[in-house]
Amino acid sequence: MRNYWLMKSEPDVYSWSMLVKDKSTHWDGVRNYQARNIMRDSMKMGDLVLFYHSNCKPPHIAGIARICKESYPDFTSWDPKSKYFDPKSSEENPRWFMVDIEPITDINTVNLQDAKANQDLMGLPLIRKGQRLSVQPVSSEHFEILCQMGGINSIPI
Repeated sequence: MRNYWLMKSEPDVYSWSMLVKDKSTHWDGVRNYQARNIMRDSMKMGDLVLFYHSNCKPPHIAGIARICKESYPDFTSWDPKSKYFDPKSSEENPRWFMVDIEPITDINTVNLQDAKANQDLMGLPLIRKGQRLSVQPVSSEHFEILCQMGGINSIPI
């Protein structure tokens, strides 16, 4: 069974257009245990991802991606030159994990304000007050609604 996710990235750090150009990327630098656990334990090959631009005006869903490699240790955590370095993480005892994603399709921008205004999206973690996780689950119903709002009438394969 396929699962659905939302992953946040600031467009000046790593944008949807960069993912499209690169064709795939590893999702490194997640330093929240709940988000790490989602990537490590729950994300599977073929799961679909709403690629969300955060910390911009307006914050919005920019595209749909797919998990193309399941969880593996985030090697940036043991690189002292990386901004994501964690001295408590090592190759022998990794603390942080990542997945790889690939772009599937562009989507007409679905901004946060429009999502909040849609009564059918009540309960979506993204619109809950205080929800700041960079990786979060999305129900299949909410995923489908957001796709439709973005001009996608059937969920991509």
